[in-house]
Amino acid sequence: MKISININENITETEIVINSRSLTPEIEKIITALRMLDSQITVSKDGESYILDAAKIVYVESVDRRTFVYTEKDCFESRLKLYEIEEMLCSMGFLRISKACLVQLKYIRSLKAEINRKLRLTLENGEQIIVSRQYADELKQRLGVK
Repeated sequence: MKISININENITETEIVINSRSLTPEIEKIITALRMLDSQITVSKDGESYILDAAKIVYVESVDRRTFVYTEKDCFESRLKLYEIEEMLCSMGFLRISKACLVQLKYIRSLKAEINRKLRLTLENGEQIIVSRQYADELKQRLGVK
């Protein structure tokens, strides 16, 4: 891989150009990482508002019409609905794994087959969540698992 950087004081906006023979998984990861640099979401915890980088989000869950955003160590609440967060984050390595949950693929440590074609995900922080059978095939495809 060759990396070129052109510094020019006359340039008003930064532009990143990737030249490649094909779109590889490595290039997709680079694109995802670049998109996440500017992506933030406003959340709250204990009456305080926080601006959270999307890269720090492990998963998002909807429970009783409330949306919770989980990082490796904390849980926050968002005023956004799950589908609104999904629209913001779907191009950044997030995938819906059930009617009420989105997960960031890079935080998946392992997966295990359950009964009825469901999957059990173990995340980097040790939490386990269930992938419904409706979303299991797409998750396997995105992770390159047969």
